[in-house]
Amino acid sequence: MDAVRSRIKRDTIAHVREGGRVYVLLGTDQSRPGHGQYTDQGARPASLDERTDELIATLREQLEAERRAHAEARRIIAGLVERIPALEAPESPETAAEEGDSAEPQPTTAEAQEGVHRPWWRRVFGG
Repeated sequence: MDAVRSRIKRDTIAHVREGGRVYVLLGTDQSRPGHGQYTDQGARPASLDERTDELIATLREQLEAERRAHAEARRIIAGLVERIPALEAPESPETAAEEGDSAEPQPTTAEAQEGVHRPWWRRVFGG
C-alpha cells in the first residue's frame, strides 16, 4: 500500500482525486498529458535506455577488473604455497611412548628441553 501511495505522490501512476479520495486507474492508457510514466508493456524513453546501457557497460568493466584482480591473487597465493616447506608430522603420544622404551629418557621440563632443538611449529603452537 505504501508503494502505491509513493507512486501517487511522485505522479508515476495513473490516478484521479475526487472529493478527498484518490482512485488509481487500472488498465488505462498511461500516456496522459504531463504524465511521465511508462508501463512494462510500453516503450521506455530513449534517455533511460542510454543510461541503462551505460550502467551495464560500467558494471561489465568492473566485473572484468575484479576477475583480473582475483586471478592475480590466486597466482600470488599459488606461488606462496609452493614455497612453504613440508611440515613434519607431529608425534603422537603412542609413538613417543614406544620409542621411549628403547631410547634415552627425554627430559620433561621446559628448562631441560632448552638444549634440545624443537621444530618451529612446536615453539609457536606449544607442545
